[in-house]
Amino acid sequence: MPAVFLGHGNPMNALRSNAFTEGWRRLGQNITRPEAILAISAHWYIPGTAVSGSSAPETIHDFGGFPQELYQVNYPAPGSPELARKVQKLLFPLDVHFDEQRGLDHGTWSVLCHVFPAADIPVVQLSIDETKSPEFHYETGQRLQSLRDEGVLIVGSGNIVHNLHAYAWGNETVQPFDWTVRFETEVRKKLQEGNDRQLVDYKLLGNDARLSVPTPDHYLPLLYILGLRRKDEQVSFPVEGIEGGSLSMLSVRIG
Repeated sequence: MPAVFLGHGNPMNALRSNAFTEGWRRLGQNITRPEAILAISAHWYIPGTAVSGSSAPETIHDFGGFPQELYQVNYPAPGSPELARKVQKLLFPLDVHFDEQRGLDHGTWSVLCHVFPAADIPVVQLSIDETKSPEFHYETGQRLQSLRDEGVLIVGSGNIVHNLHAYAWGNETVQPFDWTVRFETEVRKKLQEGNDRQLVDYKLLGNDARLSVPTPDHYLPLLYILGLRRKDEQVSFPVEGIEGGSLSMLSVRIG
């Protein structure tokens, strides 16, 4: 299976039809149907590593201030306790909590509802440990590589550039900020070059990185996908675009 990072952006994309959602839909059509999906979402960012073990995960509406219709969206994909246990074993001796209550947050379902709209593929989520370094998250991705050979699609969901303080709310015509474009361009270049080290040590990329990644939660899912890459695997960008001047919707496909 390939591995993909999806720039999820506004949860309202779950209800919309636009260039981003159409790109997600095409991506799903171009991928061999997976046996299961392991999702690493920016919105399960906690002190510790956990995996969702519910056989029927609920759709979590983990946001506020949106139209009522968004809270009625349901993505009834089954879970996979078997895959969750396998993730625990692959990451041993890391202590991975088996969370039977955790559902699917909007970082997962707002994109998967377009990628696989039938919601008939089992989905498991892996948390992001907020106490760990970027290197830890990259190495965790590396330890999950064998899942790709077993038909598991691993999906990271976040945004390479995610600065909501600078976001031009309500202005759909605003041009991307210079620093947004520079940082996204630099990340794309390093992905194509296979320069993993500088992407892991992204803070060394200077002020553009500081503005583009003011908090690490939306960037770190990319490092899991980066860790899954094998030698000489092709990198492509199935979805592109910038919203609100400071939100990159870039998606990355490995393999």
